Amino acid sequence: MITIRHLLETKGYDIWSISPNATVYEAIQLLAEKDIGALIVMEGEKLVGVISERDYARKLKLKGKSSVDTKVSEVMSSNVITLGPDQTLEDCMAVMTQKHVRHLPIIDQGKVIGVVSIGDAVNATIANQEFLIEQLEKYIKQG
Repeated sequence: MITIRHLLETKGYDIWSISPNATVYEAIQLLAEKDIGALIVMEGEKLVGVISERDYARKLKLKGKSSVDTKVSEVMSSNVITLGPDQTLEDCMAVMTQKHVRHLPIIDQGKVIGVVSIGDAVNATIANQEFLIEQLEKYIKQG
């Protein structure tokens, strides 16, 4: 069974974050620069939210607000769903599906240690299935 910790060891522990006092424009710039879909919103070491491209589109752009004049705190999702590193990839996929989220901060001993996206989870699932198929093929050939 693949754990979130194993997934993070493979994909990396990079965390891209922004302050809730930054502008949405700054957040969008960082999203584009890092080619990612969401940022963790942190006040110091404390997780306070997530801002995603979806938040930008739905909470700012559709309401006619300006990204230059709007703070991240005004559009971020503040009810953040998190997982622990020892939970399974299956747990991750289930939570993302049930809660309709695409990015999950991973918390270990009260600190954000990584982020898993739906793309990360799908890619890890595919890689695991390919590995299992390869092992079965080897087993059958030895048969």
